[in-house]
Amino acid sequence: MTSGPASRARADRIDQILGEPTRRYADGAVAGLPAAWSECDLIISHLALGATTRLIAPLLASKHTDPGVVVIDEAGRFVVPLVGGHGGGANDLARRLADRLGATAVITTATDALGLPALDTLGWPWSGDVASVTRAILDGRPVGVVRARRWPLPPLPENAQVVDAGREPVGMVARVLVTDEVSPPADGLPTVVLNPPSLVVGMGCNRGTSVDALQELLTSSLAAAGLAAASVAALVSVDAKADEPGLAGLAARLGVPFVTYPAETLAGQDVPNPSAAPQAAVGTPSVAEASVLAHGADLVVEKRRTPEATCAIGRLPARGRLTVVGLGPGSRDLTTPRAQQAIREASVVVGYRPYISQVKDLLRPGTRIASTPMGKEEERTATAIEFARAGNVVALISSGDPAIYAMASPTLEQGTEGIDVEVVPGVTASLAASAILGAPLGHDHATISLSDLHTDWDTILRRVRAAAEADLVTVLYNPRSRTRLHHLPDAMALLAAHRPPATPVAVVEEAYRPGQRVTLSTIAEFDPAVVNMNSLVVVGSSTTRYLPAGAGGTAMVTPRDYHWMSR
Repeated sequence: MTSGPASRARADRIDQILGEPTRRYADGAVAGLPAAWSECDLIISHLALGATTRLIAPLLASKHTDPGVVVIDEAGRFVVPLVGGHGGGANDLARRLADRLGATAVITTATDALGLPALDTLGWPWSGDVASVTRAILDGRPVGVVRARRWPLPPLPENAQVVDAGREPVGMVARVLVTDEVSPPADGLPTVVLNPPSLVVGMGCNRGTSVDALQELLTSSLAAAGLAAASVAALVSVDAKADEPGLAGLAARLGVPFVTYPAETLAGQDVPNPSAAPQAAVGTPSVAEASVLAHGADLVVEKRRTPEATCAIGRLPARGRLTVVGLGPGSRDLTTPRAQQAIREASVVVGYRPYISQVKDLLRPGTRIASTPMGKEEERTATAIEFARAGNVVALISSGDPAIYAMASPTLEQGTEGIDVEVVPGVTASLAASAILGAPLGHDHATISLSDLHTDWDTILRRVRAAAEADLVTVLYNPRSRTRLHHLPDAMALLAAHRPPATPVAVVEEAYRPGQRVTLSTIAEFDPAVVNMNSLVVVGSSTTRYLPAGAGGTAMVTPRDYHWMSR
């Protein structure tokens, strides 16, 4: 909803931020807002907040169906979600626009203001009295969060006690029931039911079976087992049915993926009810039951049949989630949005104490912290894995990039069976140092750690020698400590044997942190005494040069064209 040159220019900028053109209503708000209300899921108004409120007031019907509305003031300083903050997506849109426009998102929904997760924004289907239950959580009153299985949940405040089914806490005034079963409480207590995406439906059918016939079979199968249709996460079958219109249409109607498996894969599953008919038709003695098992689910409803189709239902194991997060070099603006989001969503954060301190402002109320001192990497990863296996959402944090001399490798090496694992990359130290120096990594380069804690010194020297002989720009991690004093001079001697004396050597200490310091030298004049464990040493190749940079500075540059210096 645009009204003048400033709002039109900002609308152009918003199109760039969203990556697609928005629909414009520029012929007057009186007609435009009602038109947008019926045609759009999200509306951005460039009118005043009061004017927008008056125009949409007669249109409001339900928080479940109304579009989200975001208002941006004339100067572009504030982005305000007016309605549909949660269900309508207005809060998320406001944050996204404010971040890119350099504005302030004014979020007034209570849960967001207090840093609490909203029950209706967890990404799971829900039903029940969300307003009363949320109010009880916000007021600090005892709320029971009852899980039928250990599905991972976001951080919750202390008054929201998570318990297993059958162990409901005494004295609770409201309840959150997390289940894939249909079991509505009858005690009158305010309740929200969350349905996790845990059920897998396997189906086979005759060619041409209608969507309605398949849905009728599925509905009766779910009802007979007391299972919630909202928890269906996938529809699965055999490859021969990949183009079956009825199955594809049912998956679309349910809003879930339709996944098929080769007949030979299904034939290898140990099913309770094999049959000769599907063996003759598609090459496997089972379709419905076998496809459920092939998808990794445990069979909870054995094959049910009609003359047209078969149906079986399985339950995916409840799996905790572990995200190994890279914080980058330390500056918040170099920590990726994905990393920050993983930390906000975590119910448990594990890490080295100084790194935990860097992100405490991102932690939601109720987040559990497990911090360890330096040198406790195995203990740290074991703790994170243990918490994830207990059904938690865990963030294991490290500086830089977690896959480069950091926590991703020891985590995966310890074994992560039974949990979901994601690695979120970060800006590693070599890239941070390179950016500060200019472009020393503009051509082929190597990174080598001089720490012999996990690698024997002879192996490290062999790698340094290989990098020297290959004329690679070489970045030295862990270059020097109070006890490792000869390692850096030894490595530099090997590199100097294959480099001109004027080869640039730079030391970057505390990159992008308050104590940042840069020392520029040459391989002939380099003094290892300026280096400590918070430093990174960058040794140029034979083509690396110091070049003038803006404002009288100096840049360390390795040309992309290896023959640049000879032209």
